[in-house]
Amino acid sequence: MAQTRLSSKDITVLSYLRKDARRSLTKISKVTGIPVSTIFDLIQKNKALVITKFTALLDFGVLGFATRASITIKVDRQDRDILQEYLLRHHSINSVFKITGGYDYLVEGIFQKIKDVDEFIDGLQSRFKVIEVIAYLFNFKTLI
Repeated sequence: MAQTRLSSKDITVLSYLRKDARRSLTKISKVTGIPVSTIFDLIQKNKALVITKFTALLDFGVLGFATRASITIKVDRQDRDILQEYLLRHHSINSVFKITGGYDYLVEGIFQKIKDVDEFIDGLQSRFKVIEVIAYLFNFKTLI
């Protein structure tokens, strides 16, 4: 995959889109001093290059999901592919990363309670030849 070189205008517009993808081009133009037509052209160009999708970030705590978990998993080589498919389809898992450093996967998931994380891990260990699992749990109340 070739790297894309972004101009300072590209970076400025993309940073505003990351903060609020629904912000109007007119508002971005007023703040940045970049003409609306240029912003439109930059967005169209970057849709094909670096913007993979426009999405919404949810407040999971308000929805009753108070626990975020980062889980590292080391699994027997024979089960890697089927575990990966399972993780990619699981309703509680937001991201799956293949990693190095002694583990096979890092997954990030959203759960209602710590008990749900424990049940998820127990399910992994009963379905797959899991060698080791480490879970880091976070409450959705952030300090920022």
